[in-house]
Amino acid sequence: MSHVEPESQPAGQPIAMSLELILIPVTDVERAKRFYGSLGWRLDIDFAKDAGYRLIQFTPPGSAGSIMFGDGLTTAEPGSLQGLHLIVSDLELARADLLRRGVKVGQPFHDLGGVFHHADEALLKDGPNPERKSYASYAAFKDPDGNSWVMQEVTARLTGPPAPGDTRFTPELTAAARGA
Repeated sequence: MSHVEPESQPAGQPIAMSLELILIPVTDVERAKRFYGSLGWRLDIDFAKDAGYRLIQFTPPGSAGSIMFGDGLTTAEPGSLQGLHLIVSDLELARADLLRRGVKVGQPFHDLGGVFHHADEALLKDGPNPERKSYASYAAFKDPDGNSWVMQEVTARLTGPPAPGDTRFTPELTAAARGA
């Protein structure tokens, strides 16, 4: 295990945080292990301490973030996680890969209103974004418990990471989302 040194932070600036793990509520740990393994994700951990505690961790290819599920990890209802996003550079290739692996993936869709999709399905249109805009094409799938995943095609980032103290980031992102 490597040691991570704390970063020095300028006074008044927030400390850096990295989202690296999401707990996925499942009913059948072995079934979930087979499913996430079938996606081609790397199995990082399969650890059982006793009969009531087991954790399994997978990491998608190219991701710094992982998922974890198991027995005795969460009281969340299986299937309750919705809209977890996986960012891909080519939606059609990613969808074809999952279909080859036996995963039921919905048809690509895009949002008539712009860059980000809405919960209101009336605003969604079949097929990838006709202009192939970055952030604008999606395809969805579910794990065996109904936890839903959305693959989102990102070919160019709207902005880079904001510099500490840069308050322009949010307005720039908002303007980009509005198509300004």
